[in-house]
Amino acid sequence: MNDASRREFLKVATAGLAVGLGSSVLAAQEESPDGIPTRPLGSTGERVSMVGLGGFHVGTLPEEEAIAIMQEAVDEGMTFFDTAWDYQMGGSETKMGKALVTGGRRDKVFLMTKNCGRDYKESKQHLEDSLRRLQTDRIDLWQFHEINYADAPDMIFDRGALKAAVEAKKEGKVRYIGFTGHKDPKYLLKMLDKPFERDRPFEWDTVQMPVSVLDAHYRSFQKLVLPVCNQRKIGTIGMKSLAGGFLPGLGFDAVAARRYALSLPISTLSCGLSSRKDLQQDLALARNFKPMTEAELREMLAKSKDPGHDGRHETFKTTNKWDSPYHRRQHGA
Repeated sequence: MNDASRREFLKVATAGLAVGLGSSVLAAQEESPDGIPTRPLGSTGERVSMVGLGGFHVGTLPEEEAIAIMQEAVDEGMTFFDTAWDYQMGGSETKMGKALVTGGRRDKVFLMTKNCGRDYKESKQHLEDSLRRLQTDRIDLWQFHEINYADAPDMIFDRGALKAAVEAKKEGKVRYIGFTGHKDPKYLLKMLDKPFERDRPFEWDTVQMPVSVLDAHYRSFQKLVLPVCNQRKIGTIGMKSLAGGFLPGLGFDAVAARRYALSLPISTLSCGLSSRKDLQQDLALARNFKPMTEAELREMLAKSKDPGHDGRHETFKTTNKWDSPYHRRQHGA
């Protein structure tokens, strides 16, 4: 790449990203007594820890170890908890429920789990199952899981799944409603734009999406979906900041990769934790966080252009290997 084309690439690649350094989300970041800064969750009025605990990896650990890590996370100020109905087919929720039921920890966390249902009956059942396993009477944030298929929005809107979520919110079983996806930005944009009542788009509270340095180059959620969410004041939850574990193997420091994601205008970053060492690393990152400068962003983007341009290292976008078997069956994939 010659100097002229490199400059043009960086100009395009950083468009909208450096703006995040002065965005209302980052500008509204505040310190907390526990030392983990918090950020606003869209227009909900809630504040969440800027790093959150992802429930998939910790759910694979032996129960005693998983509970100890989760309890330490809460006690250290990591209070955004992310799990899902189908992580270990309820195993993650069960362990999380046991971790939060003691010491008043449930009331200290902003608890999110995900709904795998695509119709009314299934969604109602999944909610009751989640409440039971998590040993709680309410879910702070209930997100439709894996909008990874072109027909997912139509199924959720037309078969009563969203109706079930709205009813649950009115009943006090769910406080906020959102959705997740890691396959293609156009599916998330369809969820954001699809009419619900009175031919108006549904007012989502949150969207969860990949936000790694590789994502900037291929089917980019941070370029296509994140600006829409920020404009509409929808809370944004980052995930897959290590590109599913590929980035360290490509020569990217894990802490720098997380810092890149947190330098974007997101509300929180869900971090997969497989050990107490992982937890301590992410806590230290949050406590010492400084947003990347525009020069640092440009350097990261330039370094990631070649490995990121075709999605070969983001297999959660280019294959269905990362898709839940439950959803593959639902969508005939």
